[in-house]
Amino acid sequence: MMTAALQDTEDASETDLAKHDEDDYVEIKEQMYQDKLASLKRQLQQLQEGTLQEYQKRMKKLDQQYKERLRNADLFLQLETEQVERNYIKEKKAAVKEFDDKKVELKENLIAELEEKKKMIENEKLTMELTGDSMEVKPIMTRKLRRRPNDPVPIPDKRRKPAPAQLNYLLTEEQIMEDLRTLNKLKSPKRPVSPSSPEHVPTAPMESPSQRYEARIEEGKLYYDKRWYHKSQAIYLESKDNTKISCVISSVGTNEIWVRKTSDSTKMRIYLGQLQRGAFVIRRRSAA
Repeated sequence: MMTAALQDTEDASETDLAKHDEDDYVEIKEQMYQDKLASLKRQLQQLQEGTLQEYQKRMKKLDQQYKERLRNADLFLQLETEQVERNYIKEKKAAVKEFDDKKVELKENLIAELEEKKKMIENEKLTMELTGDSMEVKPIMTRKLRRRPNDPVPIPDKRRKPAPAQLNYLLTEEQIMEDLRTLNKLKSPKRPVSPSSPEHVPTAPMESPSQRYEARIEEGKLYYDKRWYHKSQAIYLESKDNTKISCVISSVGTNEIWVRKTSDSTKMRIYLGQLQRGAFVIRRRSAA
């Protein structure tokens, strides 16, 4: 019996020991929980105060990233501003240059246009002088017969004096020349001359209204009266009134030639039609 009692005592001791160990484990576990909870509360308090080390570390990193981004944005803004300023200066210079070029071009075009008009007027005047055409209205010469004794006294014709003609420069130069030649033929009629009359004498080919000359332009050269004429060639230019002018061919166009008078270096235009009709006659001369 004593052995059984001892056994029971040992079993009870082991049970108490196991229960004591379990209580210690629970107590230790509770202590650890309390410690962790206290640490978290402490960290939360430091976080709210801004003194938490992890918070300060991360805030420092964020601040560095923020400052780096601001610095990059400032650099980008500076570069974009410089680029815009350079483009502005470049565009401004281009606009000023284009304005100056257009102004010079406009001035040169107007000067060239006025010079061309001036040359045309001078050529028209010179052409009228060479062809003997005049814008003045000349009276027609009529024959006056002797009045017979029984004829009534003629009544003077009280007509209004014709107004001087005016040049209309809205027409082309060739149209003006045709009109002038027509007026010249109308105001200068020729009377028929009999073959036995002393006035019937041979005339130069240029004075015959029916005389036609062969004139054409090929490859920058003038073919006239079975001869070739080229630029810079010295010639004599004869008109209907037998006026002879010493000239030099300055240029050969497609339907006309330009000649320069050696006396005063003025230029005039001669059309192929004028050469073919005999309004002007070209003769060769020595360059000296």
